[in-house]
Amino acid sequence: MYIHELANWPTFLWDRQSITELLVSVRHQQGRLIGGMESIGFPLREETVLQTLTQDVVKSSEIEGEILDQTLVRSSVARHLGMEEAALDRTDKNIDGVVEMVLDATQRFDQPLSKERLFQWHASLFPTGRSGFNKVRAGAWRTGPVQVISGAMGKETVHFEAPPAERVDGEVEIFLEWLNGETAVDPVVKAAIAHLWFVTIHPFEDGNGRIGRAIADLLLARSEKSPHRFYSLSAQIQSERKGYYAILEKTQKGTLDITPWIRWFFGCLERAIEDALSVLDTVMRKAQFWKVLAEVTLNERQRKVMNRMLDGFNGKLTSSKWAKIAKCSQDTAYRDILDLVERGILRKNQEGGRSTSYSLVVPGSK
Repeated sequence: MYIHELANWPTFLWDRQSITELLVSVRHQQGRLIGGMESIGFPLREETVLQTLTQDVVKSSEIEGEILDQTLVRSSVARHLGMEEAALDRTDKNIDGVVEMVLDATQRFDQPLSKERLFQWHASLFPTGRSGFNKVRAGAWRTGPVQVISGAMGKETVHFEAPPAERVDGEVEIFLEWLNGETAVDPVVKAAIAHLWFVTIHPFEDGNGRIGRAIADLLLARSEKSPHRFYSLSAQIQSERKGYYAILEKTQKGTLDITPWIRWFFGCLERAIEDALSVLDTVMRKAQFWKVLAEVTLNERQRKVMNRMLDGFNGKLTSSKWAKIAKCSQDTAYRDILDLVERGILRKNQEGGRSTSYSLVVPGSK
């Protein structure tokens, strides 16, 4: 029996005490990230939003097994955000459609979610009315049964079966009334419940996962009262894809106590924010470094290698690695390094001989 077949569906229950403790931690991380982003200046913040939304679109599709061209996705996001200098001349209507859905969810987070809006999102996902080689009823509820199945033909495993098609319209109506209504439930908790609830109804023939994650993004944007996305929940879910499907299946075959699902969702969300905070630390460190060196004249090779080091350099910097990164001769690499050592921007590490290596002197460090 699935949870949508239970008598009390959809009256979800959860352990409020344990969830509240996790919620406080997530909210704290959200505040740290938003505060940090506000301190880095508009150009860097704009670039971060562009990168985050690009990842969100690419990874949400990747979860469903669809691989999108990241360069074209980035270009489409830039064009839709009005950042024409980052956009390419080439377009792809399938990619543009996914981007339009994600941006509508995050940029218009304060607008009610309606059936018409869901239909628009679905039509955007399938502008040709096809998913791969299969026809899809774009912008309309499904009319038949849906099962989530894996395994070879004859040895299939049914992981989930959605409610009958005749229930879909009524189920979505109840869902939207709850989502748009005023409740005492925190928007972050609401995001976790909404995603599970929507994918359990499974109202469309295809695209339910992507739309479900867009709904979660909409509610997370509401929780932050901001259209600016600095972290990608979809990218984190993609990296934990096996766990994501496992907890969904377990929850949909369980009871209406969805505490384990909310705990998993919060953990995934917090890890997504932690990754964004790590990127923010790198951005701030780079910004501070180049601010101190604003008046220092450096050649293009030196800037390229130091940016690579600031982004997180694997291993130790040697003259041979410098030559490889900067695409120059060993002698030129050594002269570049020596120049930076003399200016106090690089320091020679203790080991010498063939293992001679160098470290970046970050402003403010000893």
